[in-house]
Amino acid sequence: MSTPVTENEEMITGLLQRLAMLRGWSPQTTSSYRSDLLHADSYFVDHHTSLMQADGKAILDYLAKLGRDGMKPTTIQRRRSALSTWFTWLQDQNLREDHPARHLPKLRKSRPLPKMMSEHDVERLLAAPETEDPVGLRDRCMLELLYATGVRVSELVSLTRGQVEMDAGLLRVIGKGDKERLIPFGEEAGQWLQQWLLLRPAKPASPYLFAGRGGHAMTRQNFWLRIKRYATMAGIMPLPSPHTLRHAFATHLLNHGADLRAVQMLLGHAHVTTTEIYTHVSRARMHDLVNHSHPLGGG
Repeated sequence: MSTPVTENEEMITGLLQRLAMLRGWSPQTTSSYRSDLLHADSYFVDHHTSLMQADGKAILDYLAKLGRDGMKPTTIQRRRSALSTWFTWLQDQNLREDHPARHLPKLRKSRPLPKMMSEHDVERLLAAPETEDPVGLRDRCMLELLYATGVRVSELVSLTRGQVEMDAGLLRVIGKGDKERLIPFGEEAGQWLQQWLLLRPAKPASPYLFAGRGGHAMTRQNFWLRIKRYATMAGIMPLPSPHTLRHAFATHLLNHGADLRAVQMLLGHAHVTTTEIYTHVSRARMHDLVNHSHPLGGG
């Protein structure tokens, strides 16, 4: 996209070159600042002000317009930074008394959507371990519990036998900040857990439910390698991350009508805003479903 031309272009370019010399900017950095500032000035001129006279409201309106136009948050932040640098310099040079960009509200950072697994892929992953082998049975049980409860991998590998209430179908999990929460697990996970408890080695004596070598807790890294192995065996691409089953747990619950607050409690999120990202995944899935399945969806 070409840089807008305004009647203030020559003045802005000249002042910007002086600023670049003082700060030792590279030609590329100077060109980037020039492009961003001229773009802002073009907007301001169209709204009866300019880059020299714009106030805080004009700057807010400009940044909001960039957001409505679908500009990436990182690009909006860069243009805001350019404006802040510009007004700081004008103030330092006594060309303005105020700094209209200094007290603007912070831009909210966009959060990347978590990697998603379909219910079919989850089933394939769960079925990958060879359960006639003790290690395979242990891994199947771990995968089942991850998907059934949404616990963090760090919480799973640190589980002790005393944190499992088989009769009630509950895990007593110690999460971040040493906060305890009770999480129910379903019949399927309970059956695999029962099988593992019957086979779980008594020696070496270890409190951990899924002990590694020497009775120590399995590491997150070791469990990730095992997930990667089973995903490869099942032909699942891209390979899931250690938290993919936790993400699948939350999203699949919401897809099937679960309450957001209930999912928040199960995940152990302190604030519901953290859980809300899964509603975006759920909505994205519904859009894809309509696009691919509806006669007028375009799929």
